[in-house]
Amino acid sequence: MSKNEFLAKLKEALEMDLSSRKVEEQVAFYRQYINEEIGKGRTEAEVLEELGDPWVISRNILSTEEMETSGEYVYEESGNAYERKDSSHNDIRVFQIDSWWKKALIIIAVLGILCLVFSIVTGIVRLIAPIAIPVILIILLVKIWKK
Repeated sequence: MSKNEFLAKLKEALEMDLSSRKVEEQVAFYRQYINEEIGKGRTEAEVLEELGDPWVISRNILSTEEMETSGEYVYEESGNAYERKDSSHNDIRVFQIDSWWKKALIIIAVLGILCLVFSIVTGIVRLIAPIAIPVILIILLVKIWKK
């Protein structure tokens, strides 16, 4: 696999879940890293072998991104360690609708709520109708009878 193929696969893997700006930042970072390592005398194949599968890298980037937006961050020292940031009450959480499944989930939720409201309203009408219709007819008949 060449550097351009690696970067294209990484970009493709990230495009579904990240904004285009963040995708470009990540691709630029890896492009610069590969160029720097080649500049140090390593071959392109060695650098790409060290980096591994672009899909795995994209999953790591996305999980790190999710941790950052949820108030967590990742660091490495002598192994993998995860630490939660001290979150204050001033943090603002924003739900971003940036992928197709989030949009589909919102549409399904809205349709579900509409069906629920419709069924409740029709249930109430079915309960009240047998009482309300005769009462309304009696009132109309009394008004007509008085005239």
